[in-house]
Amino acid sequence: MSARVGKVVRVIFVLAATVAFAPRAGAQTPTALAPGDYIAIQQLVSKYAYAIDECTNKGYDYADLYTADGAFYTSRGGTILNRFEGRERLAEAARGGRADCTDVPWAGIKHMLVNHVIEPAPGGATGKVYLIAVGLDGEPGKVEAQGRYDDVYVKTPQGWRFKTRTHVLAPNQQEVSSGSKPR
Repeated sequence: MSARVGKVVRVIFVLAATVAFAPRAGAQTPTALAPGDYIAIQQLVSKYAYAIDECTNKGYDYADLYTADGAFYTSRGGTILNRFEGRERLAEAARGGRADCTDVPWAGIKHMLVNHVIEPAPGGATGKVYLIAVGLDGEPGKVEAQGRYDDVYVKTPQGWRFKTRTHVLAPNQQEVSSGSKPR
């Protein structure tokens, strides 16, 4: 084989390998998260528990944990039961559908979010965390596993925020009332 033919074969081989292993158009790969990103996302999730338990600023502190077009959902068995989309609806959800934060259906309950898992994802990160509620029915020692949250997080100029948070209800869990529950 002549040197020239050998060169052509090598060029064809390199081009073929480049095309075969090149990223596909439109395909997004997850960007690695820095240690600070994991900490910031964990803080976001912790702030959620305080914001929902304390219902501060008429629910807007809760709503501000989401992107401007963020959403909270409840679901069971893969079916969405309730939708709270956008800042006003999120604040309303945090108030339990009330005009202010008095007498929210989960008053006195403390949210414990445990076993938080965060994964890099295209455009941000995803996560899941179990919800344990403490203080049900006004009994400080009454504890109940209430399913989990499935999250989509995005990094904004204000820091990490929820794009969506879905409360996947435990099979035996009863809803407080339709349309009024992020617990």
